Amino acid sequence: MFVLLLLLEEEKGIPKLKHSRLTIAIFLSLVLGIIAGWAFPDFAVRTHVLAEIFLRMVKMIIAPLLFATLVVGIAGHGDVKSLGRLGIKTVAYFEIVTTFALVIGLGFANLFKPGEGMIDVASQQIRLNEIANNMASATSHNSFGEMLLDLFPTSIVQSMADGNLLQIVVFSIFFALAICAIGKKAQPVLDILNSVSSVMFKFTEYVMMFAPMGIFGAIAYTVGTNGIDILFNYGKIILSLYVALAVFVVIVLLAACKIVKISFRGLIKAIQEPALLTFTTASSEAALPKAMSIMEKFGVPKSIVSFVMPTGYTFNLDGSTLYLAMAVLFSTQLVGIHLTLDQQLVIMFALMLTSKGVAGVPRASLIVLAGTLTSFNYPILGVAILLGIDQILDMGRTTVNLIGNCVATVVIARWENCFDYNKMNEFLKRKNIKINTLGKTNGNVSFQKDFT
Repeated sequence: MFVLLLLLEEEKGIPKLKHSRLTIAIFLSLVLGIIAGWAFPDFAVRTHVLAEIFLRMVKMIIAPLLFATLVVGIAGHGDVKSLGRLGIKTVAYFEIVTTFALVIGLGFANLFKPGEGMIDVASQQIRLNEIANNMASATSHNSFGEMLLDLFPTSIVQSMADGNLLQIVVFSIFFALAICAIGKKAQPVLDILNSVSSVMFKFTEYVMMFAPMGIFGAIAYTVGTNGIDILFNYGKIILSLYVALAVFVVIVLLAACKIVKISFRGLIKAIQEPALLTFTTASSEAALPKAMSIMEKFGVPKSIVSFVMPTGYTFNLDGSTLYLAMAVLFSTQLVGIHLTLDQQLVIMFALMLTSKGVAGVPRASLIVLAGTLTSFNYPILGVAILLGIDQILDMGRTTVNLIGNCVATVVIARWENCFDYNKMNEFLKRKNIKINTLGKTNGNVSFQKDFT
């Protein structure tokens, strides 16, 4: 009923759903989902289909939206030389930030020691060991060569069907370069793709109206399947990860925004809707179209948003990287193995390579964890433990992945001297987000002096 009313309002020309109204609807769905999962577990398990429907609706948007926006962003400006520079800066930033994520993950795993004292819980998870063993042989890349090969699609149609974002990015870049080389003859194609981009963003608005329905199904299913007691039984692991993620956001991402003089508080408030969507569905893809739209309105050029965001979903999974660092030590602590600092660093270096390119793979982080533990001849019992609470852990790490990629777009845009501070201020003003905007304007770039 809620969705139908929103669609009717849109058709009648009533102003589209306000930011705050959809946020309230998402919160309400979250609460109702928890209550339904706790009070009516049998019914709640069957509501998972609602979440699947919503996620499928999102996935059908991503490929055409990403292709159209990236091609228009690159070919529309015609500055092919800047693409190589942009790619180098983007990858450099990603590697620096993910290194910090690994260090913080290691630090908190050594501090909290979440795996110690969990052997009683481990004995209750024998039924999950077979699944964990299967995951150990399911790593998506066994070498750097395979990862490099997987960047290039054999069929763009297959890549779009599989939702392989990185392959879509590579195809889009070559397509855009071809348009630039042809020149005016390719203008009709560029015009069509520009229209497709606008249509897909409007399409995204309609799909987001179904978000409360999907969130209700996802949360009700999680609570109904595992029970509310799971939060207490695994409290140490959950608390350790969420504290580490919060520290990473406050220290690393806040510092990145401070360096480039971007309001971190304003950015967080601007993306709170897609962040909440990511948290409640435990899916980064669910919020990608909405996040891309917001970052453009926030002052980041379309060409940077359409390149950095999807690339970040492969190379800048900050939350997942931090989680993997903690999960490795949790798995060894669980069976009484205490790794030296040298051993920890070797495993972390391996994770920096094996964790790339697994975005979109179901339970990707657990698959990487299982494969890594097996390659170092460590027991994978920890994977079975984490499998039972993966949905809860995934909610936190995917949200940090999204926030990290949004921060990356503004950092790269500022690094390229093309971030529009005036546009950001106007956007925040429309959303009633108050920030200190003292600064001096220089063209499109207003160099802020006192952002909080």
